[in-house]
Amino acid sequence: MQKIGIGIVGGGYMGKAHAVAMSAVGAVFGTGLRPTLEMVAASSAESAARYRDVFGFKASTGEWRELVSAPQVEAIVIASPQETHRAVAEAAFALGKPVLCEKPLGASLEDARAMAAAAQASGCANMVGFNYVRTPATQFARQLIAEGEIGDLVWFRGEHTEDFYADPATPASWRTEGEANGTMGDLAPHMINAALALAGPIEAVMAQIETVHPRRGGKLVTNDDQAQMMCRFASGAAGHLHFSRIAHGRKMGYAYEITGTRGAIRFDQEDQNAVWLYRAEGSEATRGFVKILTGPAHPDYEPFCQGPGHGTGYQDQIIIEARDFLVAIETGAPVWPTFADGLAVAEVIAAARASHSTCSWVGVPPTQETP
Repeated sequence: MQKIGIGIVGGGYMGKAHAVAMSAVGAVFGTGLRPTLEMVAASSAESAARYRDVFGFKASTGEWRELVSAPQVEAIVIASPQETHRAVAEAAFALGKPVLCEKPLGASLEDARAMAAAAQASGCANMVGFNYVRTPATQFARQLIAEGEIGDLVWFRGEHTEDFYADPATPASWRTEGEANGTMGDLAPHMINAALALAGPIEAVMAQIETVHPRRGGKLVTNDDQAQMMCRFASGAAGHLHFSRIAHGRKMGYAYEITGTRGAIRFDQEDQNAVWLYRAEGSEATRGFVKILTGPAHPDYEPFCQGPGHGTGYQDQIIIEARDFLVAIETGAPVWPTFADGLAVAEVIAAARASHSTCSWVGVPPTQETP
């Protein structure tokens, strides 16, 4: 076992999740690299010191550049606001340090392209934090599709819907300001990433993007509440994606339905330890969706629990992500999803915005995705 010093930029919701994951990953997966929490950076020295004490870092700073340049920090996790991602990543790559960046890759397509280019030029391990595709259930769904269990895909329907802004009286906040913080910048990347992972590259989109509640508490809302898009996959499959932060009753509505020529798959993140599988075989009288509870037979489940049906949770997704990042660093081989895969998501979002503006189908440029 070899120690590796970790620095995390941002100590909020995701900063905490990554700190916990890096503390636990060695024990859970027996990784060859064992992280040590060296330094945390936040928007002020005071908040950084608080995170240091609570999460168990050795040092803290109110300046991310100090963290990136610190010799004891050998790999960096970016868990700060989207507009900071590019500068932090480029500085880290310039020093030859691996980077795990929270989604989306950047605050704009320009950022994403620059970050993917910097990652490739550096040769450093790089990864984007699309954690939901790492549940044992979704990994299993991806495996079923790859093995041809439901035949050739003909249809993909995906959604990422939540209700944290469903009440029009909910006050404005940073989430209601700026394109990058709207639904297309916040929720859409996760489901677009899922669509790419499960159904393959998207060739073209036709999108509608809406601000349903233009004012909150007298303040102007400058980004979108919901969006939808039809999409055409390179495989020839058709699809529809929907994203919303105003979907009453949906707390973690990351869900998909996939239809193939020989069956179908359904999944809902609100029941993240189950996959529904339909096989078009046998007697019509006995056909139907079968609920499969995840267990040790499914990807990345057994390290957490030896009991089928006991389930994994949100934090476990981040621990799996940490394992993947350490494997990428240790082996030098790309581990999906890389910055190139994050760029693929950004290209779809940019095409969707262009489609909304022109009320027409818009093509999505191909990118080099990691298998």
